[in-house]
Amino acid sequence: MSDRPILEVVGLTKSFGGLTAVSDVSLTVDRGEILGVIGPNGAGKTTFFNVIAGSMPPTSGTVHFEGTDCTGMRADHMARLGMTRTFQITSLFPALSAFDNVRAATYRTKSTGWIGSIMRSAAYRSEEAAVSDSAMEALRFVELDKRAHVMADALSYGEQRRLEIAIALAAEPRLLLLDEPAAGMNPEEGQRLVGMIKKIRDRGVSILLVEHHMRVVMGVCDRVVVIDHGIKIAEGAPSEVVNNPDVIRVYLGREAVSA
Repeated sequence: MSDRPILEVVGLTKSFGGLTAVSDVSLTVDRGEILGVIGPNGAGKTTFFNVIAGSMPPTSGTVHFEGTDCTGMRADHMARLGMTRTFQITSLFPALSAFDNVRAATYRTKSTGWIGSIMRSAAYRSEEAAVSDSAMEALRFVELDKRAHVMADALSYGEQRRLEIAIALAAEPRLLLLDEPAAGMNPEEGQRLVGMIKKIRDRGVSILLVEHHMRVVMGVCDRVVVIDHGIKIAEGAPSEVVNNPDVIRVYLGREAVSA
């Protein structure tokens, strides 16, 4: 296995007219690492995620995933390469079951296409069986297999957040981007999430995590990057970052450290 980082971001900048949301941010994610990105509201964290994941093109800078220059590549292409993400606001199909939500997400990584679907080819049937198995395994991993046939809008908020993680995992990523996965969770659900993220890493998946809940960040992250007004202001081990005077000053003071 290569010692090269799984993700290398260099000088990433994203501007919207006269507003620069992300300015010259560089970072790496090592293989098997959980890297956290924190910062105050409006710091540019989600925009940074969107550019890396292919939801929007950068103004300048480069993104290399697994050694491939994927700068500006579309999100579906990134998923095929092995990078998937969750969203800050749940983006589920509310009228579909949990199982069908996961199945729908796996098709972006499949290859038989519409002709195979019409002809019901052997390759299509084999791929359909694999999709169903993958979907159920992902639901089992996030402890939703017993809720597989419940409509997404009937799931609790915490279950919906876990369903999003199952959707991302079903595409068999090597790098998973989690955008505030603990948002709206109670403390018990947050602790459950910490254990789940650790288990995802144990599966060999590297993780880039944006999160406001410092207990989650401190509980799972190997390193932390801090962004403020689109600029990286600190990077290091969680224990170092939370005691950095600049981080304390911009990130809600001491309350953010103990929240």
